[in-house]
Amino acid sequence: VERYVVMLHKPAGVVSATKDPHGDPLVVDLVPESVCLRALSPVGRLDKDATGLLLLTDDGDLVHAITHPKRGVTKLYEVRYDGALAADAQHAFETGVVLADGTRCKPARLDLVAPGLAHVTVHEGKYHQVKRMIAAVGAHVTGLHRTRVGPILLDPALPEGEARRLTDAELAALDAVTGRAASEG
Repeated sequence: VERYVVMLHKPAGVVSATKDPHGDPLVVDLVPESVCLRALSPVGRLDKDATGLLLLTDDGDLVHAITHPKRGVTKLYEVRYDGALAADAQHAFETGVVLADGTRCKPARLDLVAPGLAHVTVHEGKYHQVKRMIAAVGAHVTGLHRTRVGPILLDPALPEGEARRLTDAELAALDAVTGRAASEG
């Protein structure tokens, strides 16, 4: 049985869900029938105001394999922020940021790119995690853009709001990091 895995360049203002009680626009509605006729589910979530790479699939096992914390599939974000990060912010990320509610995150990576711009790599997907981690080290996120999930990079040629199916090479790379044999898909 052929499975469908789709890369979406998610725009801001769209909800990462298959239904929304508030009637907000949904990521699943951005995938045209020419890309996929099947019912798809988002692989994890991306905040409503965030942009960037979101995978969608009809393969529930793949959703679990990518989102389960024990797999530790990395996600890379470009983060724009206001305020000054604590002097020990990078160390805090490396050892596991403690959020305002006392939750400790798994070790992550914070790369300072320019004033007000950082790259954050996480290995889990807690609710509003990157925003809460940045807040815990003294700044406020003003823009969040996901560029990578595991080995899958957001296609720079894919316009915001558009989707395409993953290539065979991308599917194989995804199977490799999730421990799935290509024959399972």
